[in-house]
Amino acid sequence: MDCHATRNPFTGAEAPAVGVKVEGVSKNYGDLQVLKRISFEVQPGEIFVLMGPSGSGKSVLLRQISGLESPTAGRVTVGGLDPRLAESRDQVRLALVFQAGALFNSLSVYDNLALYPREHRLGNERAIREKVLHALRILSVEETAAKFPADLSGGMKKRVSIARALVMEPQLLLYDEPTSELDPVMAATITEIIGTLKDEFKVTSLVVSHDRDLALSIADRVGILMDGHLISVGPPAELHAPKNPRIADFLNPKIDIKHPRFKQLESAPEPTNQEAS
Repeated sequence: MDCHATRNPFTGAEAPAVGVKVEGVSKNYGDLQVLKRISFEVQPGEIFVLMGPSGSGKSVLLRQISGLESPTAGRVTVGGLDPRLAESRDQVRLALVFQAGALFNSLSVYDNLALYPREHRLGNERAIREKVLHALRILSVEETAAKFPADLSGGMKKRVSIARALVMEPQLLLYDEPTSELDPVMAATITEIIGTLKDEFKVTSLVVSHDRDLALSIADRVGILMDGHLISVGPPAELHAPKNPRIADFLNPKIDIKHPRFKQLESAPEPTNQEAS
């Protein structure tokens, strides 16, 4: 398979980046409230990184923004439109890079990338081929075109997943933990990719991540989510010396084997009925 097309099939084709507006969003699953009146905006072309401990609601919030779920209260707009509606998807293109890649194991890498433009009839097979091979080359994984997902390393799968998103020519790119389960060098590589795509594709990027190095390196702004509340939004420079002690402990946890955290949790008194209510 020839992977050396010289023309950039994306040049001049991409629509302008779009902003995201989250207004008073809450999300309940039965009696469990995961998100609690979240409000913030992401500007067109911005890299916004959403951080927080495991279980804080980051991935749930990403599903509201992508339109995969509906908020219990409040609303989300992408480019001024409701991302849940089919007519909105025809006007604003967004792509979600899943944490585990979500590649189809029965399809080759090439066919994984070609699936969306084929289904939506976005050009003939030659045009689709040019876009697929160009996206793979941008991510330096053109040699994987004929391989299957099971043949790829974790870092390769991440890059192929990003390449698949690029084929959609998105105006908004959503990333769910893009550097998780990667070694430090590959995590840095993925971080660099996200940062450079902003300039090359003029795309808005919203990144859910635990990775402090990623946030400090490429974010325009960082939001901190804890216990379903958005407790801070600001430039990454503020992460160097956060004033909030909870944020400081999350970003720079102290390791104390004489007084380990799990022992403190075990010894904490059970809440009374009044405290629990």
